[in-house]
Amino acid sequence: MPRLAIARTFLTSYANLEKTVRKSVDATINKFEHHTHAGLHLEKLEQARDPRVRTIRIDKFWRGVVLAPDTGDVYCLLAVLPHDAAIKYATSREFTVNQRLGVLEVRDAGALEQLAPALGAMAEGASRRLFHGISDHDFVHLGVDADVLPIVRLLTTEDHLAALENMLPEPQYLALIALAHGMTVEQAWAEICQLLPDAPSPERVDTSDLVAAMERTPGEITFVSGPAELAQILEHPFAAWRVFLHPAQRRLAYRESFSGPVQVTGGAGTGKTVTALHRARHLAERGGGVLVTTFTKTLAEALSRQLDLLIDDPAVRGRVEVINVDKLAYQILQESTGHHLKVIGDGELQAFWNTATAQAEVPFTPTFLQREWEQVILAQNLRDRASYLACVRHGQGRQLAADQREQVWSAVSRFLDIMRQAGYLTHTQIAAAAADTLAKHPDRPYRHVIVDEAQDLHPAKWRMLRAAVPEGPDDLFIVGDPHQRIYDNKVSLRSLGIRVSGRSYRLKLSYRTTAEILNWSVRLLGVEPVVGLDDAADSLAGYQSSLHGRRPIVRACQGRADELEALTDQVRKWLDDGVEPHAIGVAARFGNRAAQAEQALQSAGIRTSSLSASDSAYDSVRVGTMHRMKGLEFRCVAVISVDDNAVPAPGAVTAEADDPVAHDHDLQRERCLLFVACTRARDTLYISHTGSPSSFLPG
Repeated sequence: MPRLAIARTFLTSYANLEKTVRKSVDATINKFEHHTHAGLHLEKLEQARDPRVRTIRIDKFWRGVVLAPDTGDVYCLLAVLPHDAAIKYATSREFTVNQRLGVLEVRDAGALEQLAPALGAMAEGASRRLFHGISDHDFVHLGVDADVLPIVRLLTTEDHLAALENMLPEPQYLALIALAHGMTVEQAWAEICQLLPDAPSPERVDTSDLVAAMERTPGEITFVSGPAELAQILEHPFAAWRVFLHPAQRRLAYRESFSGPVQVTGGAGTGKTVTALHRARHLAERGGGVLVTTFTKTLAEALSRQLDLLIDDPAVRGRVEVINVDKLAYQILQESTGHHLKVIGDGELQAFWNTATAQAEVPFTPTFLQREWEQVILAQNLRDRASYLACVRHGQGRQLAADQREQVWSAVSRFLDIMRQAGYLTHTQIAAAAADTLAKHPDRPYRHVIVDEAQDLHPAKWRMLRAAVPEGPDDLFIVGDPHQRIYDNKVSLRSLGIRVSGRSYRLKLSYRTTAEILNWSVRLLGVEPVVGLDDAADSLAGYQSSLHGRRPIVRACQGRADELEALTDQVRKWLDDGVEPHAIGVAARFGNRAAQAEQALQSAGIRTSSLSASDSAYDSVRVGTMHRMKGLEFRCVAVISVDDNAVPAPGAVTAEADDPVAHDHDLQRERCLLFVACTRARDTLYISHTGSPSSFLPG
């Protein structure tokens, strides 16, 4: 009976397949399971760099790539790709055993071979090469093998080494990075052991035994125990592969310790959240109480489900609490006061500001006053009139004289009186009070705090999180992307006592969105620089994807009815092509437009559910606002009503005459919101508009 193994690269490609193709793949896999070799048609490729790599026909267009070691009746499924891509993959990859760790390694030998002449030309003119002081013996001691050494000797800069990351075996690349950063051989080995904690280091390694190496590499290769386990993996392949880590992510997630707060940024789909979840597991396995938090309940529930997939040990899982930041603040304050807290809704909040503005008789709009209260007074934790009159209003374009600040304080005081009389609090007020509660007690409820979607948290919520964990090593692990900031919260971590200088990292490779969707969506952001949480400009330079697919579709419609009909036709086409309903997301800027889309789809017999619904709603297309798309992922995404009178939303943008800085911030936030919605798509993106298109859309 043959043994069947599945590589994470296979799960990645399988998860992106349409349903009809998956069925053909499943049928092929069943032949392995039932040992029907006559129907396998494993083909050996003459030009393959590794003679143990085979291809197998799935249908006329798709082929599987299989590794068949010389010893043992073992087959490892490596990838499912279109015919030409499968042949290229199969002929360029080479599989070896790391001579120190004994784990399976894969290198893109074809790409390395093509790159060597260019590196050689640059090396000839260089006065000094990157690894000039490292002996061959030292490289061998770290597991760098003879086939890699020649190209390593040509490197002159760390940038050249970084370009090889996706071509070299992970353990060898990690060794080279450590040496390039100035570590000794001994320090480099210790770094490898930290970054690859599960990798063994057997006393003797048989570099010809690929099967033993596969068994030592559980993070890359999974042996399937039987049909039931195989069926479970293939039923939810996307959930299975998204908990795997790329080397750049693993180096952060499984580093033994950081001396203080850490910040990880990166564009959409670069694996920030997966890195954070693995970090949570690593810290929990060490015994500490870990909080994983984010800004919405929906995202927190999604994180909890992913951790359930990632952590098998109930004791370890029990050390990780997942809760959204508003609920955490509510619990802390309620436990402290013993009282039920009434949280105000958006409609009542606006009404209270309208009343306070009218009663105070001040020359400001309710919108301006609310922004001043939230982004200056609450953001800076200003407790009294004198503090507000003396403060520096960071990031506010409209200047206020002393008498104008007096008027603002008068209106804010009236608003707070109205709130107290009604017994209401906002989520931000609750967070501020929770921060005060935690600060009064020396014991902190958590040893480690991990924050996802960090760019959208208000400073008051950051003060609460800072107070929830004692300062020290591994206290805060912060992931986010300022280019996906969709709320008007401008934060300086340094001003809150959270210093990430020297511990900020950026991920650049997107594993979710195709290059075609990514390149189009980045243009939505415009050219204005974006400031990160560390007060420095954040750039998407180098942000890229190795995945390829269809270009985004932008459709101009004659009117709303025409647009809804076109949407229905598009969604129906995706369903007919085998895309599961839950893998389709539909978004609009406004709730009423999203409701119209839901009604149109339902009238056409297509089931729908809210974007905030559980992932278990597998039989429904998910529909909602762009804000609700945050943190979600779909194979196919339709963003409708991207009209010039809707995106940017007029009510969300401060008039330029009132505050030019706020006006620019609001426009950028609207750009970010559209960018977020579009980059939820993995395979296909459809955009529609009526009348004139949004000025944000690329020309």
